[in-house]
This record gives sequence, structure tokens and C-alpha cells, in this order.
Amino acid sequence: MASRRVRRSAASLLICVPLLVTGCASRAHEAGKAKSPKANGRGSASAPVVMFLGDSYTVGEKRVQPETTYAAATARLLGWQVVQGGRSGTGFVNPSSKHTPFDKLFEDQLGWRPPPALLVVSGGHNDGKYPAGKVSDAARTLLQKIRSRWPKTRIVLIGPMWGSDHPSTGALAVRDGLRTVASQLKIPFIDPFTEKWITGDRDKGTGNAARYIKPDGTHPTLDGHRYLATRLAEDLRKAGLAHPAGSS
Repeated sequence: MASRRVRRSAASLLICVPLLVTGCASRAHEAGKAKSPKANGRGSASAPVVMFLGDSYTVGEKRVQPETTYAAATARLLGWQVVQGGRSGTGFVNPSSKHTPFDKLFEDQLGWRPPPALLVVSGGHNDGKYPAGKVSDAARTLLQKIRSRWPKTRIVLIGPMWGSDHPSTGALAVRDGLRTVASQLKIPFIDPFTEKWITGDRDKGTGNAARYIKPDGTHPTLDGHRYLATRLAEDLRKAGLAHPAGSS
């Protein structure tokens, strides 16, 4: 019985692949069109632990739970055990109403854990109202801290995500700054703007935004999260990071 309790306790710290299968599958009928990403069948014993740090795209918001975001869906596709950190409305500088920018969220939610094989940092959407240089400095400080804390952990930086193909001027400046920081630190950078993850405009009924973005014009639908997961998984495969080795 003790061993069972230990296993249950450990499982509660991770949103593991079997849970993700159940969580996403339960929403498949609601989504209607998009198919849920299928788990790749890799045994859990060999599944790498991957962490995400981000905003509402990563951890969810109204009617989108953490286990149904693109982060969890990517874990299903690639056979990871995933831990999702972050908070809606936050960024590298923007603290949201809870006064918790990414640096504090990393310390509170992730930094005390054993090092993962891979950490995906995804943000910048909520930082567009701040000077791009300030955002870049905060991102650099955070990424250097992560590298110092977990020297064997691979890191990927994802630029801002947007609900249409015409992001704000501030978001573009933040994207440019983050790309420069990633280059300086030799960290792979994924750019949803340049890669046109989202096209068109939901309000105009154009591009894939009509299907993948909610009426708020910002956040992905359940279909949208599954689609974003396929784009991220494709980029990670190209970067050789789909199956990161353990960091211990």
C-alpha cells in the first residue's frame, strides 16, 4: 500500500502522458473537427520530463484547462511527461494582477524541482506594452538563471503567440528582442509569427484563425491548441529536441 501511495503522490506532480490522453480525448467530440493528438506509445519509464513556462496559452484560461493546452498536447504527441508552469496574463516583465512575472513563477513553480530534460519558455504576448529592451533584459536574466540552475537541461524559447496574422507593433518588437537574446545565448528560438502558425483574422472569417481562435480574438480553441501542438512538435523534431535525453 505504501508503494502505491508513493506512486500516486509522484503522479500528482506531473501531468503525465496517460492523463493527457484522457483529458484531451474527453474534449474531442466538443471540438468537432480536429483530431486529438495521439500518444506515440513510448513507455512511461523512458519518457523524458519536459517543463513549460508561459502565459495563458501554456497553462490555460476560461474553459481551457492545463491538460488541454498546446503544451499538454505536444507532450502527448511526443511521449513526454510534462510539468506546466506559468499564469494567465503574465510575461517576462508583465506581472499580471498576481504580481508574478516569469522569473518569480519559475522560482515558485519549477525551479525547486529536479532538472528536466527540456524546458520550453513561451511568452511575450503580454509584454508588448513594455519597452522591448526591458523585456529582452528580463528574458536574458531568466534564461541565464535557468542555465545556471540546470546546466544539463536543454532550453527552447518560443516567441509571442497571437490570435491573428497581424500582431501589434509592440509584440513584433518583443519578438525581435527575444530572437536576439536566444541567438546570443545559443538557445533555439521558435517564431510563431514568421512561421505563420495562425493566419487570417477570426472576425473576418479568414485564414485558420476562423477555426482555431476563440471569439475573444486572442486565445486558441481546443482545436487550436491541438493544431499549435503539431506545429511545435514539428519544430522540435527539426531541432533534434523531440526526444531530449535526461538531464541527470
